[in-house]
Amino acid sequence: MDMIFKALADPTRRELLDRLRAQDGQSLQQLQDDLDMTRFGVMKHLGVLEEAGLIVTRKQGRFKHHYLNAVPLQEAIDRWIEPLIVKSAARAVIDLKAKLEGHGPMAKPDFMMQTFIETTHDQLWDALTKGELAAQYHFACQNVDGDLAPGGGQKYILPDGNPMLELDVLDISPKDRIEMTFTPHFFGPDAPTSRCVYLLEPSGSAMKLTIEHYDVPAGHEGVGEGWARLASALKSFLEVGPSDTKRFGFA
Repeated sequence: MDMIFKALADPTRRELLDRLRAQDGQSLQQLQDDLDMTRFGVMKHLGVLEEAGLIVTRKQGRFKHHYLNAVPLQEAIDRWIEPLIVKSAARAVIDLKAKLEGHGPMAKPDFMMQTFIETTHDQLWDALTKGELAAQYHFACQNVDGDLAPGGGQKYILPDGNPMLELDVLDISPKDRIEMTFTPHFFGPDAPTSRCVYLLEPSGSAMKLTIEHYDVPAGHEGVGEGWARLASALKSFLEVGPSDTKRFGFA
């Protein structure tokens, strides 16, 4: 937590985060534009942000793309702010309306985030794929029908009985990778779909979870807030338990 606040204390680093919030997945050259700073100086600030977990990077060819990683900030909010305020169900609706398109193996995600969770590989996999477990930590839905399995999917149901979103598995590598369509029913019965990916990787005694989202149209970058809240709730569920997850209003 100290590294997060140290990283945020510098105005240049806050400016870099603002730029990524406005347009995620930028290269070093893009982030350096209009900044009165050398390439090395920008790299140094990005290194501090990456070390604090506030950004994550993805290499594509000779370019390195940078993504705002809101999970650490969401965890701070969950710890100190969320228990003090009353949240409406409307806050659970994320700003997403996307169109499913084909992608090659080198496609760049529009959104990407990572979090580290002190749990086992099996426990993380089960929490992501089993609907009965997902329902215990999702921030808006009390019921999740179905499991993420070959040929399967999950439907997230709001407390009023209406579907919120639906995930359908496109490709799955057990305990390693899940690629899914993402259909936001909160936009209506004809809402278009986009594509998202879960990547699981052991990291010492913890597990690293990476979430990638593709085909996020301009103006709908708010998808990051929803993913950050989901990842934070998942982390609390696996590290602390269902009771603490409910205390923060996630279930």
